[in-house]
Amino acid sequence: MKGLLIDENLPMPTALPIMHSRQLGAQPSDSYLWQYATAHDLVIISKDADFTQRIQLAGPPPRVVHLRIGNLRRSAFIQWLYSRWPAIEAALPTSKLVNVYPDRMELIA
Repeated sequence: MKGLLIDENLPMPTALPIMHSRQLGAQPSDSYLWQYATAHDLVIISKDADFTQRIQLAGPPPRVVHLRIGNLRRSAFIQWLYSRWPAIEAALPTSKLVNVYPDRMELIA
């Protein structure tokens, strides 16, 4: 994994090596994000269930982190993500999909 690609429905944390989907143009399609992440060895981070369905059918690459949380203010979201990031990052080498809930993680190999 060379980096992270965060979907447009999430704010961009600054302390992680993240590329935001907005950097790829105005509202890039999920298919384009998937292809871009695959070509550049990026992990997709999203709240969008479409990526979860796609990874289960197609398999990696890329890998997907599905944040299954409700709406949070930007600062609360970033704090929440930073507190969980070490565990998420540790799971990525062996999991094609990491579902992250408010109180737990589910790893899909």
